[in-house]
Amino acid sequence: MKKPSIPPNERKRLAQLDSLGVLDTQAEERFDRISRMAKRLFNVPIALVSLVDENRQWFKSCFGISASETSREISFCGHAILNSDVFIINNALEDNRFIDNPLVVNDPKIRFYAGCPLVVNGYRLGTLCLIDQVPREFDEQDVSALQDLASMVEHELTAVQLATMDELTGISNRRGFLMLAQSSLNYCIRNHIAVTLAYLDLDLFKEINDHYGHAKGDEILVMFADSMKATFRNSDIFARLGGDEFVLLFSNTTRDQALHAIDKFRASLAEIKIAHGYPHRVEFTCGIVEFTPSKHPTMEALLEEGDKLMYQLKH
Repeated sequence: MKKPSIPPNERKRLAQLDSLGVLDTQAEERFDRISRMAKRLFNVPIALVSLVDENRQWFKSCFGISASETSREISFCGHAILNSDVFIINNALEDNRFIDNPLVVNDPKIRFYAGCPLVVNGYRLGTLCLIDQVPREFDEQDVSALQDLASMVEHELTAVQLATMDELTGISNRRGFLMLAQSSLNYCIRNHIAVTLAYLDLDLFKEINDHYGHAKGDEILVMFADSMKATFRNSDIFARLGGDEFVLLFSNTTRDQALHAIDKFRASLAEIKIAHGYPHRVEFTCGIVEFTPSKHPTMEALLEEGDKLMYQLKH
């Protein structure tokens, strides 16, 4: 068996995938509808919308098998995202890359596979794929039809990104944060990992807009978000909630560790003043709350407590 290679842009590809906030979300009719169409059109027993994460392929939509994910190392889709063309295996038993693959030897006993890469902002994030348990041919008309269906999935994924991204700063908005953060929180709960939230509000932002103009205010918001990107870890989830309010979710982090990270971030904000001619240091008030299961049944509850603490500190 040949394991799929790692794309040269893997780090950015995974960041793009994470930014969608789709992984580990519930099934949605808009994706299932396309999978059903593919299954009927090509008369195959299995059709999937598969997204290739760091160590797994996860199925946003799945018809014909009960699994919700498999290891990336044995995935056909891991191979399919390495090129832009539709990836076709007519008979896996005649292909040295797959003849002893567990998905071929055992259930679902893949023989035929066709996967069309799903591309968002230039990154191949997964596939719309067809699977059969008998060998098949796949001609140019079939390829064209699969590509048309895949473009429908790409449209839905792009709509997800637009709905979860803050247009000004390019980081997640409130909706995107709640999607990503709840998924991260669920994982941390299952694995008994510490979680801490920081709720940030810029100080005197109205005065900045009044004295220097809204264009300068927007510039500072963008630079504030850029500093967050540069300072915090890839595993930290951050967003602009609206106006001058931002939020951070730290996983595997205690409250004291979060305080240290926030202090480091404060120091980095001095560069905004120096690089952009703003005569004052950009300051913010921050409410930091460590997750407690009994107090915070949902991500919304944790966010609400962070907001209240920040407000108390500010006033």
